[in-house]
Amino acid sequence: MEQLIEILSPHFLLKNTLYASLLVGLVCPQVGIFFMLRRMVLLGIALPQVSNAGIAFAFLLHSIGWHFLPHMESEKTMALAGSIVFTLITIFTLSVLERKGKGFTENRIGFTYALAGAASILFVSWNPFGQSEVLSLLKGEILSVPDAYLWSMVAIYGVIFVVLIGFHRNFILVSYDVDMATTIGKRVILWDVLLYLIIGVVISFGVMTVGALVIFGFLLIPAIAARMVTRGIFLFCIVSSVIGVVAAFLGFYVSYRFDLPTGPTDVALLCIILSLLFLGKILIKTKKNSIIGN
Repeated sequence: MEQLIEILSPHFLLKNTLYASLLVGLVCPQVGIFFMLRRMVLLGIALPQVSNAGIAFAFLLHSIGWHFLPHMESEKTMALAGSIVFTLITIFTLSVLERKGKGFTENRIGFTYALAGAASILFVSWNPFGQSEVLSLLKGEILSVPDAYLWSMVAIYGVIFVVLIGFHRNFILVSYDVDMATTIGKRVILWDVLLYLIIGVVISFGVMTVGALVIFGFLLIPAIAARMVTRGIFLFCIVSSVIGVVAAFLGFYVSYRFDLPTGPTDVALLCIILSLLFLGKILIKTKKNSIIGN
């Protein structure tokens, strides 16, 4: 209880880390919903790895003195730009292939994941300076979130959350039934582009803050868990974010209480929640079947 009171204090030393985790837990599941509706769950694994490659590439360019952004003052800003560029190029390339009838096939996504993983390691290996710093950033500096970066994350994630809520029906329609959306006059390509931009920015910022593993966990596990226990899109969306926020808070508390790494603790708790909901669903179904049988 003493640790819980300390965490909730406005003067808590790691409050930025807690707030960043809660933001990820709130917003990422809302994005993950569309991975499920579009049947491209595996893409949620590949894109964070691509974001990693973009970060490592940006640091490599910085180490040789080539800045692709004018008047660059912050290495972290440059790394974020690299992450966003790599992620957006990848997702738009895959979306073009999808529109040509190729689809988000497992082979293509597997190739993307393998290539991005290999590129990340090679970019770090070729960097003659600061490899430890690059590796730390690739893991996600979840225990060190500066005020400026937190406020930037609040602003960007806040805008994205409002856009997702405000245009919820349009995003759902073009993701769930493209033919119907086209029939009633929706600009499917426009909504697809906007959604892909949102996915790219959410993943890039998230990977920079908490790392690829954690982003993958919060993108998909809350949505998968919520899908098992809800009916209808509205409850699906609400429960997804509730699971994400609860897991983020409990994960932070457990990691602080027992001196564990925060990111892996969050993902472990998400997996426990998913397993418990799955077992609960099986038990309820078995009980119903036994009652019907009697």
